[in-house]
Parts: sequence; C-alpha cells; structure tokens
Amino acid sequence: MPADEHAKGSPERGRSAVRSGVLTGLSYVALSGAAALAGAFLAHKFGRNLRTDGFMAAYGVYLVLVLGAQAFRMVVVPDLTRAEEEGRLGPEFRAYCIAFLVVAIPATLITVAFAGFFGELVTGRLPHLSAEVAADALPWLIPAAFLQLLAALAASALAARDSYGPPALGFALGGIAGLVFFIVAADAHGIESLAWGLTLNGAVALAVPAVVFFLRGSRMRRHLDVPLRLKYRLWQLLHGSAVPLALQALYLIALRFAAGTGEGNVTSLSYAYLLAGMFTSATAFSLSLISAAPLTRRRVDAESAAAHVVNSAWVSLALVGAAAGLVALVGGRVVTALLGSAYSGTVGDELGRLVVYLSPWMVASAAFSITYPLIFVMHRTRLLLPIAVGALLVDIPISIVGRTLWGLTGVTVALGLSTTLLVLALMASLSVRMLTLTALGLARLSLLVGAATALAFGGASLVLSAVPAAAAGLALYALLLLAMRELGLSQAWQYVRALH
Repeated sequence: MPADEHAKGSPERGRSAVRSGVLTGLSYVALSGAAALAGAFLAHKFGRNLRTDGFMAAYGVYLVLVLGAQAFRMVVVPDLTRAEEEGRLGPEFRAYCIAFLVVAIPATLITVAFAGFFGELVTGRLPHLSAEVAADALPWLIPAAFLQLLAALAASALAARDSYGPPALGFALGGIAGLVFFIVAADAHGIESLAWGLTLNGAVALAVPAVVFFLRGSRMRRHLDVPLRLKYRLWQLLHGSAVPLALQALYLIALRFAAGTGEGNVTSLSYAYLLAGMFTSATAFSLSLISAAPLTRRRVDAESAAAHVVNSAWVSLALVGAAAGLVALVGGRVVTALLGSAYSGTVGDELGRLVVYLSPWMVASAAFSITYPLIFVMHRTRLLLPIAVGALLVDIPISIVGRTLWGLTGVTVALGLSTTLLVLALMASLSVRMLTLTALGLARLSLLVGAATALAFGGASLVLSAVPAAAAGLALYALLLLAMRELGLSQAWQYVRALH
C-alpha cells in the first residue's frame, strides 16, 4: 500500500483511532496524575532527605523495569497481532505469561534474600540510612514491576484485537488504588507503604485487562498445541526489552551521578524526570501503542516509517512545547505548592529548571516511543543488543564530563544527549534513508516548536510577571500553532486520525 494511502481512512476508522488514542492518553494522564499526587504527598509527609533519597533510588529501579515493561508492549503486539489473525492468540498469551513468570518468581526471591546488598548497590555514595530504606522497598517494588509487565502483556493481547479501553481503565484504576492505599497507610507504616501501594497498583492493572481478555476469549480453545518455547519467549523478552531497559538504565545512571552532587539532588532529579515523562507518555507513548497493531497489518518502508515518526512527533511535541513553556515560567511556584516547604525557594526553582533542561530528553523520548515499534514491524532487530550496550558505555563518560562541568545540570543534559544518540542509532538500524528523512523532519519540527515556545512564553515574560505571562504565553503559543498548521501539524493530525 502506498505511503499516501496510509494517511487516508474512513471517518469511522479516523474516529476509532482518535478514540483509542484519547482513551490510552487519558489512562496515562490518570496514572501519571496519581503518581504526581503520590509524589506530592510523599514530599509533604516525608520532606527531602536521606530517607527520600533512599526510596527514590529504589523507585528508580522500579521505574526502569516498569517503563521497560510498557515499552515491551510495542515489542510483542506485532507477534500477538499475527497470532490473532491465525486464531491462536489465547495460547500465545498463555505461553508468554508462563515464560515471564519463570523470570519474575526467581528475581523476586533473589531480591528478598539479598535486599541489603541491592539497597547498598542502588544508593551508591549515600549514607547507610538511605540504603536501609531502599532495602525495605525493593522486595515490594520488584514484584510490583513484574505485575506491570504482565499487565502490559494482557494489554498487548487486547491491542491485537483493537481493544484499548479495558487496559486504559486498568492502568488508571491501578494508579488511583495505589495512591489511596499510600495516603491511608502512610501514617502507620511510613514511606515503605508507597511500595505496597505500587504492588496493589500492579495487581489492579493486571486484573482488569486479563479478566476482559478471558471473558472475550472465543478462540482460547483452539490451537492448544501451541508450544511454550520458553527459550524463544525469554529471548524475546530479553532481546525486545534490551533497548527500553537501556533507555531507563540511562536514567538510573543519572541518579547515581546525581547522588554525588549533594543531598536531595536524587529526589529533585527523580521528580523532574517523572514530570517530563508524564508530558511524553500522554502523547507519544500512547500513539505508539495504538499504532503497533495497524502498522503490523501494513507494509512499511523507509519513507512511510519516517512519515509515521514525524507526523506522530508533531502531535506529541506540540503539547510538550506548551508544557515546557509553562514549567519555565511558573515551575518553581508550582513545585513549591505541590511538594511543600522542603521544595521552596532555590530548590523549587532548580527543579523547574531541571524539567526545562530535560527538553532534549523529551524530544528524544518521544522519538523513541514512536520509532521502537517499527523495529519489530519491519523485522530489523539484529542490532538491538549492540545498541543497548553501546548506549550505556557511551553514557558513562558523557555523564562524568557533564557532572564535572555543570554538576546536577550537567547530569541532566548528559541524559538527554545519550538518549538522543540511542534513538539515532535505532533509526539507522531501520535504514540510513529512514534516519536521514526522520532526522531532518524532527530537526525542522523541533526548530518550529522551540521557536514558538520561546517566542510565546519568552516574549510574554518580558512584559508580564510569571503567572500572567504563563497564561498569555499559552494563548499566544496556541495561536502560533494555529498559524503553523500548514507547516505539518494539520497533516499530522489527519495521519493520526487514520491510524486504524
């Protein structure tokens, strides 16, 4: 099918794609909102100290695994989509579940047995108190992360049937349930209760899509002779998750380097990263999830792959630009209001600036989320492990230089640079032509969005105080996007509407 036909579709399919994207996006907004409220409650309740540094270090491991699990949805959807077309989706789903449990159960037992060692490992140079907090949290956070992996698998099975509502509901309800549990239990059980809440979050996120899948499982009794092929499926998990895990490991490395820049900086970088991640998850990641199955049913070449990345990135980064502009003007005040007096003054202002410094990371993260499913749709997986290992090796000297020159700011900038290099390597693994077309398109897009953001919010800040400038800047930014709609935004919106 020609690339230009991909952007066309019936009104019903257009509405379906938008509805799927909105449902998925709203679920991540709800999930991210619950995480933000949990973070705000954590900050007000426990402050910014060695105990929060220890928990955030352990939470960084959880975040690496969970975001890797969510990225694995993009890996497995093409396989499950083909299985659905052949009438063997149920047995394939069951076999993947068994394979993942083979990893999850031993990993959980090892974490419980050696919690003290892992607590010391993830906290690095921080004092022993931080390591103790991390050791208490990890035995709950590791199984919580694997529950999220199984929830992602159940969501992928439903995505193979173009069903996105139940997973969206499950993830949203899981986030809310975990938040409520943490708030109720915090007084009696302390900061560790957040780890318990995250475990509950994972259980709910898994239960909803799994129940719906089995209730709709009209083909579950067919092809019961599908082999388990544990080695193959574990290799799929390792191979498919290698780059997403490396991407999140870059964040974990950044936390380790941040630990050497002063007390509380691990916590500050964690909050900035979570906020920046929320901006991209609600758009780019959601678009990547709803596009994997439709793209599997199509023939994708270098030109159509580049068009997919650039068009999807337009929709995502248009929203990211607005968020970055708002944070730049009122981020410090909002941080102080949400997180409490421990984040007032220079600490709150610095956290707001960290989000702005993460702008290159947000662009690269959006590009990664949109590009990664194409690796499996186009069967270009040969270089995934080398790319994952290479990214980690390159990141360490970049982070050393960044911290030496600019401290915590340098660590943040290094994270964005390393992530950008990883994404460019992924695009090159698809094809050099795809890399060229996409890099040019994203560079043009970043320039347009960056200029609109700087002109709207920067211009407003020159004549107004922070809060009025934020409101005026947002209005002006919207007008600029409207004026630029013929430069790609309108075409991007039409493309997204016709995804399936």
